[in-house]
Amino acid sequence: MKKQADTATRREFLAASGLALASGLIRIPPAARAATPIAQAGLPYPADALEPIISAKTIGFHYGKHHKAYVDNLNKLIEGSELAGADLGTIVRETAGKPDKVPVFNNAAQAWNHDFYWKSLVPGGGGIPTGKLAELANAAFGGFDALKKELQSAAVTQFGSGWAWLVLDGGKLKVVKTSNAENPMVSGAKPLLVIDVWEHAYYLDYQNRRADHVAAVIDGLLNWDFALRNL
Repeated sequence: MKKQADTATRREFLAASGLALASGLIRIPPAARAATPIAQAGLPYPADALEPIISAKTIGFHYGKHHKAYVDNLNKLIEGSELAGADLGTIVRETAGKPDKVPVFNNAAQAWNHDFYWKSLVPGGGGIPTGKLAELANAAFGGFDALKKELQSAAVTQFGSGWAWLVLDGGKLKVVKTSNAENPMVSGAKPLLVIDVWEHAYYLDYQNRRADHVAAVIDGLLNWDFALRNL
């Protein structure tokens, strides 16, 4: 009889717990929840779509090795932490400038920057921006040629590894450059598009001729429609 009573009591407890869990009366601590890992965003085009400016071989190493490594490392670093389950942008903003979070920031920001970079390029791109973007370019730089010159200069003169960005800051277009994993959004600017000038972005195709790579990207691959949508 006692065994039957204990079994019945256990069934009642489990049933009650299930109801309480379903109704939200029992809260599972965030750390105990199963967090979905950060996923590497897919390329917006086939690996050979940017040739001859960027080869499929470069894309294979850049996207398949470097970019993937940032995502994999980030997931290992945040597993079981308060950042597990957060989106990339949140992780970047929450860890920027914190000495104890440098490895997390570096990998999260590099993953975010690369996601954004692939979208900043498009087969058959280049050309001249239109609409509101053209108006802002005229207001800030005096025209597209001046914007293009400043963007190319930022990309070529960035010392060491880094990025050249077109951003919206205070309602005005600006060109800024950042080193390593830094991202202008942590300073309040809104990224519109970016050029990657880490050596792995171009060295297989251009060796030390960064300027040639940057010029080819601006003239033949920049996705001005993406920049316009980001406004």
